[in-house]
Amino acid sequence: MQNKSNQSNQDNEHSETIQDGLIAGYMDKILTELGEDTSRQGLIKTPMRIEQSLRFLCSGYQSDPIGILKSALFSSDDLSYPVMDKHPSDRMVLVKDMEFYSLCEHHMLPFFGRVHIAYIPKESNVGLSKLPRLVNAFARRLQVQERLTNQICATIQEVLEPEGVAVAIEASHLCMMMRGVQSQGGKTFTTASSGLFQELQLRHEFLSLIKS
Repeated sequence: MQNKSNQSNQDNEHSETIQDGLIAGYMDKILTELGEDTSRQGLIKTPMRIEQSLRFLCSGYQSDPIGILKSALFSSDDLSYPVMDKHPSDRMVLVKDMEFYSLCEHHMLPFFGRVHIAYIPKESNVGLSKLPRLVNAFARRLQVQERLTNQICATIQEVLEPEGVAVAIEASHLCMMMRGVQSQGGKTFTTASSGLFQELQLRHEFLSLIKS
Protein backbone atom coordinates (compact mmCIF):
# COMPACT_ATOMS: atom_id res chain seq x y z
CA MET A 1 0.00 0.00 0.00
CA GLN A 2 2.86 2.36 0.84
CA ASN A 3 4.48 1.82 -2.57
CA LYS A 4 1.18 2.61 -4.31
CA SER A 5 0.80 5.74 -2.18
CA ASN A 6 4.33 6.89 -3.01
CA GLN A 7 3.73 6.22 -6.69
CA SER A 8 0.50 8.24 -6.56
CA ASN A 9 2.32 11.17 -4.95
CA GLN A 10 5.04 11.01 -7.58
CA ASP A 11 2.43 10.95 -10.36
CA ASN A 12 0.70 14.01 -8.86
CA GLU A 13 3.99 15.89 -8.57
CA HIS A 14 4.83 14.99 -12.18
CA SER A 15 1.40 16.16 -13.35
CA GLU A 16 1.77 19.46 -11.47
CA THR A 17 5.23 19.99 -13.00
CA ILE A 18 3.86 19.46 -16.50
CA GLN A 19 0.91 21.73 -15.79
CA ASP A 20 3.13 24.46 -14.36
CA GLY A 21 5.22 24.55 -17.54
CA LEU A 22 2.35 24.36 -20.00
CA ILE A 23 1.84 28.10 -20.49
CA ALA A 24 5.60 28.69 -20.65
CA GLY A 25 5.86 26.17 -23.49
CA TYR A 26 3.20 27.97 -25.48
CA MET A 27 4.77 31.36 -24.74
CA ASP A 28 8.09 30.12 -26.09
CA LYS A 29 6.33 29.28 -29.37
CA ILE A 30 4.47 32.61 -29.43
CA LEU A 31 7.68 34.61 -28.93
CA THR A 32 9.35 32.60 -31.70
CA GLU A 33 6.39 33.25 -34.01
CA LEU A 34 6.71 36.98 -33.29
CA GLY A 35 10.30 36.84 -34.55
CA GLU A 36 12.25 36.53 -31.30
CA ASP A 37 15.08 34.18 -30.42
CA THR A 38 14.01 32.61 -27.11
CA SER A 39 17.48 31.14 -26.60
CA ARG A 40 19.11 34.55 -26.18
CA GLN A 41 20.14 35.56 -22.67
CA GLY A 42 17.39 38.09 -22.01
CA LEU A 43 14.57 35.72 -22.96
CA ILE A 44 15.65 32.36 -21.54
CA LYS A 45 13.47 32.72 -18.43
CA THR A 46 10.83 34.98 -19.98
CA PRO A 47 8.27 32.27 -20.88
CA MET A 48 8.22 30.94 -17.30
CA ARG A 49 8.05 34.48 -15.88
CA ILE A 50 5.05 35.17 -18.10
CA GLU A 51 3.40 31.97 -16.88
CA GLN A 52 3.98 32.92 -13.25
CA SER A 53 2.59 36.40 -13.88
CA LEU A 54 -0.52 35.08 -15.64
CA ARG A 55 -1.19 32.52 -12.92
CA PHE A 56 -1.04 35.32 -10.32
CA LEU A 57 -3.11 37.78 -12.35
CA CYS A 58 -5.75 35.08 -12.92
CA SER A 59 -5.62 33.60 -9.41
CA GLY A 60 -9.14 34.88 -8.73
CA TYR A 61 -10.53 31.80 -10.46
CA GLN A 62 -9.34 29.79 -7.44
CA SER A 63 -10.91 32.24 -4.96
CA ASP A 64 -14.24 31.88 -3.18
CA PRO A 65 -15.76 35.40 -3.09
CA ILE A 66 -18.75 34.34 -0.99
CA GLY A 67 -16.49 32.47 1.44
CA ILE A 68 -14.25 35.54 1.80
CA LEU A 69 -17.16 37.58 3.15
CA LYS A 70 -18.70 34.80 5.22
CA SER A 71 -15.40 34.26 7.03
CA ALA A 72 -15.61 37.67 8.72
CA LEU A 73 -19.28 38.44 9.36
CA PHE A 74 -20.35 39.89 12.68
CA SER A 75 -23.75 40.88 14.00
CA SER A 76 -24.89 44.49 13.94
CA ASP A 77 -25.99 43.82 17.54
CA ASP A 78 -22.29 43.95 18.48
CA LEU A 79 -22.20 47.67 17.64
CA SER A 80 -22.59 50.20 20.43
CA TYR A 81 -25.78 51.73 19.06
CA PRO A 82 -29.17 50.41 17.90
CA VAL A 83 -28.47 50.21 14.16
CA MET A 84 -32.03 50.41 12.91
CA ASP A 85 -32.73 53.57 14.95
CA LYS A 86 -30.26 55.58 12.90
CA HIS A 87 -30.88 57.27 9.54
CA PRO A 88 -29.45 55.28 6.58
CA SER A 89 -26.90 58.04 5.91
CA ASP A 90 -25.57 57.65 9.45
CA ARG A 91 -25.31 53.86 9.11
CA MET A 92 -23.39 53.87 5.85
CA VAL A 93 -20.12 51.92 5.82
CA LEU A 94 -17.84 53.27 3.09
CA VAL A 95 -14.43 52.01 2.00
CA LYS A 96 -13.00 53.99 -0.88
CA ASP A 97 -9.86 54.24 -3.01
CA MET A 98 -9.10 50.51 -3.01
CA GLU A 99 -6.57 49.99 -5.79
CA PHE A 100 -6.99 47.06 -8.17
CA TYR A 101 -5.41 45.58 -11.29
CA SER A 102 -7.16 43.34 -13.79
CA LEU A 103 -6.83 42.00 -17.34
CA CYS A 104 -9.22 43.02 -20.09
CA GLU A 105 -10.79 39.86 -21.52
CA HIS A 106 -10.75 41.27 -25.06
CA HIS A 107 -7.00 41.89 -25.44
CA MET A 108 -5.53 40.57 -22.16
CA LEU A 109 -4.07 44.02 -21.51
CA PRO A 110 -4.25 45.48 -18.01
CA PHE A 111 -6.85 47.88 -16.71
CA PHE A 112 -6.44 49.37 -13.27
CA GLY A 113 -7.83 51.98 -10.93
CA ARG A 114 -9.82 52.39 -7.74
CA VAL A 115 -12.89 50.74 -6.27
CA HIS A 116 -15.28 52.42 -3.83
CA ILE A 117 -17.78 50.33 -1.85
CA ALA A 118 -20.56 51.38 0.53
CA TYR A 119 -23.32 49.43 2.21
CA ILE A 120 -26.09 50.08 4.73
CA PRO A 121 -25.93 47.22 7.27
CA LYS A 122 -29.05 45.50 8.47
CA GLU A 123 -28.27 42.43 10.58
CA SER A 124 -24.68 41.74 9.47
CA ASN A 125 -21.45 43.65 9.01
CA VAL A 126 -18.19 42.38 7.54
CA GLY A 127 -14.56 42.92 8.52
CA LEU A 128 -13.25 45.82 6.44
CA SER A 129 -10.18 43.94 5.18
CA LYS A 130 -12.46 41.47 3.39
CA LEU A 131 -13.70 44.12 0.96
CA PRO A 132 -10.35 44.57 -0.86
CA ARG A 133 -9.96 40.78 -0.77
CA LEU A 134 -13.35 40.48 -2.46
CA VAL A 135 -12.28 43.02 -5.07
CA ASN A 136 -9.13 41.03 -5.85
CA ALA A 137 -11.07 37.76 -6.05
CA PHE A 138 -13.03 39.18 -8.98
CA ALA A 139 -10.35 41.49 -10.43
CA ARG A 140 -7.73 38.75 -10.80
CA ARG A 141 -9.53 37.18 -13.75
CA LEU A 142 -10.13 38.05 -17.37
CA GLN A 143 -12.68 40.81 -16.88
CA VAL A 144 -14.64 43.75 -18.19
CA GLN A 145 -15.15 46.69 -15.87
CA GLU A 146 -18.94 46.55 -16.02
CA ARG A 147 -19.08 42.91 -14.92
CA LEU A 148 -16.49 43.49 -12.18
CA THR A 149 -18.63 46.29 -10.74
CA ASN A 150 -21.81 44.20 -10.82
CA GLN A 151 -20.17 41.08 -9.34
CA ILE A 152 -18.83 42.98 -6.33
CA CYS A 153 -22.20 44.61 -5.67
CA ALA A 154 -24.23 41.40 -6.10
CA THR A 155 -21.95 39.34 -3.84
CA ILE A 156 -22.11 41.83 -0.97
CA GLN A 157 -25.88 42.01 -1.33
CA GLU A 158 -26.20 38.21 -1.35
CA VAL A 159 -24.01 37.53 1.68
CA LEU A 160 -24.69 40.50 3.98
CA GLU A 161 -28.31 41.10 2.96
CA PRO A 162 -27.92 44.80 3.79
CA GLU A 163 -30.44 47.54 3.09
CA GLY A 164 -28.37 48.63 0.14
CA VAL A 165 -25.00 48.38 -1.61
CA ALA A 166 -23.21 50.85 -3.87
CA VAL A 167 -20.06 50.16 -5.88
CA ALA A 168 -18.17 52.59 -8.11
CA ILE A 169 -15.06 51.87 -10.15
CA GLU A 170 -12.87 54.34 -12.02
CA ALA A 171 -10.22 52.78 -14.22
CA SER A 172 -7.67 53.33 -16.97
CA HIS A 173 -7.57 50.75 -19.77
CA LEU A 174 -4.30 50.05 -21.56
CA CYS A 175 -6.26 48.60 -24.50
CA MET A 176 -7.46 52.19 -25.09
CA MET A 177 -4.13 53.82 -24.30
CA MET A 178 -1.68 51.56 -26.16
CA ARG A 179 -3.70 50.48 -29.21
CA GLY A 180 -6.82 51.39 -31.16
CA VAL A 181 -7.89 54.94 -30.31
CA GLN A 182 -4.72 55.51 -28.21
CA SER A 183 -6.53 57.81 -25.80
CA GLN A 184 -4.03 58.61 -23.05
CA GLY A 185 -6.16 60.56 -20.59
CA GLY A 186 -9.51 58.80 -20.69
CA LYS A 187 -10.92 57.02 -17.64
CA THR A 188 -13.97 54.79 -17.40
CA PHE A 189 -16.43 55.15 -14.52
CA THR A 190 -18.98 52.45 -13.70
CA THR A 191 -21.48 52.04 -10.87
CA ALA A 192 -23.80 49.37 -9.50
CA SER A 193 -26.30 49.69 -6.67
CA SER A 194 -29.07 47.90 -4.82
CA GLY A 195 -31.71 48.69 -2.22
CA LEU A 196 -31.63 52.14 -0.64
CA PHE A 197 -28.76 53.28 -2.87
CA GLN A 198 -31.12 53.26 -5.83
CA GLU A 199 -32.84 56.25 -4.24
CA LEU A 200 -31.49 59.46 -5.70
CA GLN A 201 -30.57 61.25 -2.45
CA LEU A 202 -28.47 58.43 -0.96
CA ARG A 203 -26.87 57.71 -4.33
CA HIS A 204 -25.79 61.36 -4.61
CA GLU A 205 -24.41 61.25 -1.08
CA PHE A 206 -22.33 58.17 -1.93
CA LEU A 207 -20.95 59.78 -5.09
CA SER A 208 -20.14 62.99 -3.20
CA LEU A 209 -18.28 61.09 -0.47
CA ILE A 210 -16.05 59.20 -2.89
CA LYS A 211 -15.10 62.45 -4.63
CA SER A 212 -14.23 64.25 -1.38
